Amino acid sequence: MAVQALYDLPAPAKLNLFLHITGRRADGYHLLQSVFILIDWADTLHVERRADGQLRRHDLGPALPADDLSLRAARALQQASGTSFGADISVLKRVPWGAGMGGGSSDAATVLLALNRLWQLDWPRSRLLELATPLGADVPFFVGGDNAFVEGIGEKLTPIEWAPCRYAVVKPAEGLGTAGIFSHPDLARDTEPATLAGSVAQLNAQRESSATFAKAAYFGRNDLQPVAQALCPPIAEVARWLETRFGNSRMTGSGSAVFATVGADGVAWPEGELPQGWSGRMCRSLVHHPLRAWAD
Repeated sequence: MAVQALYDLPAPAKLNLFLHITGRRADGYHLLQSVFILIDWADTLHVERRADGQLRRHDLGPALPADDLSLRAARALQQASGTSFGADISVLKRVPWGAGMGGGSSDAATVLLALNRLWQLDWPRSRLLELATPLGADVPFFVGGDNAFVEGIGEKLTPIEWAPCRYAVVKPAEGLGTAGIFSHPDLARDTEPATLAGSVAQLNAQRESSATFAKAAYFGRNDLQPVAQALCPPIAEVARWLETRFGNSRMTGSGSAVFATVGADGVAWPEGELPQGWSGRMCRSLVHHPLRAWAD
């Protein structure tokens, strides 16, 4: 008997350990290099198959936009596959939006992976990735399922091994839209490309020094951070707050969340210290996406 529903599906967030903008294509899309790491701050989705072809989303937490990425992902798969099935998609939102943590993109990827099973399509990962790329730059990463060195416009993924690590992640009350940053005239778009081996080696050295509370030689930067801080000054406040406590900080993605590499298990979350309106937690990196095997 075919499976009718899948419950308690994770949609984990990600961190950009660095983010370099190395150029811009003729169509306006920016070329990037980054290392994306999955973390255990996650949304939860429940997906149920419908026989009438309708696609409906139900918000179990904060209200999402009427036509969010999870619905757009379901619609893209439905149209590409020609299936007559639909779905009820229930989303318990925990990852803050406007944070640069890829929450909406991760929801979309989890929907693609779930509906590939519920609709009995059995598409390989490569075919799902073709649908993921037009949905957004982060969606292919979550469909790929591995921590990765990311290039191009987000579609070129090279899996990397990343030993478990801890990160303090904090977001101010304010969120930040991606479009305003990428269109800003002050955005640096000419960072020299890095090599995969060189960047990962330096990031590993940084992680090891963080574990012993030594000042890390922080590899690279987030090229979006100066513009983001100008548009949203609280990002700089969060960065200083983390720097004071953990000796390092960096904005992830297009902001406004900032993280610090912590490393050591003995470090406790500074309960009660977060200023009013800020949200944050101590996160662990994941070795793989929890649903990675669903597209193998």
